[in-house]
Amino acid sequence: MTDFRVIADPALPSRGRFQIPNLGDRPCALGRGGVHTAKREGDGVTPAGTWRLRRVWYRADRLPGPPQTALALRAIAPSDGWCDDPASPDYNRAVVLPHAARHERLWRDDALYDVIVELGYNDDPPVAGDGSAIFLHVAHTDFAPTEGCVALAREDLLSLLRECGPGDALCVTG
Repeated sequence: MTDFRVIADPALPSRGRFQIPNLGDRPCALGRGGVHTAKREGDGVTPAGTWRLRRVWYRADRLPGPPQTALALRAIAPSDGWCDDPASPDYNRAVVLPHAARHERLWRDDALYDVIVELGYNDDPPVAGDGSAIFLHVAHTDFAPTEGCVALAREDLLSLLRECGPGDALCVTG
């Protein structure tokens, strides 16, 4: 088991360094609210803690092939979404669209969700309001803050995935 580490930059809390074994440190984007142990839905905070890498979602139409990884893989379909409505029994779970409760689309026009690593945050079982859709995904080119996720440059994320396997985790510290 490997723990990959993310360390927030104290001078700019929405930025950090992602430590990848065999590859060194890489820049990453964090939530607009920085990194904290207390997380609430919609606060823009990246939750501090250690989160298992569950599975990889990817846009097959935008990659030359599936990401190389020992983690479980799933191609994203236009009907894939993620429920972020604390009032829904589907909160913090993958859903099929259309979906009656508030949700986000995983099939996006931009490239941010071309590769997503589903993190084991607030999922066993989900607690309503404690935060949802906390992913490791592709960063904006300028590493703009996320809504609470951790984001890497696409090539760094794909390189990281080659190092990942079942049982690996992401450790986020402020």
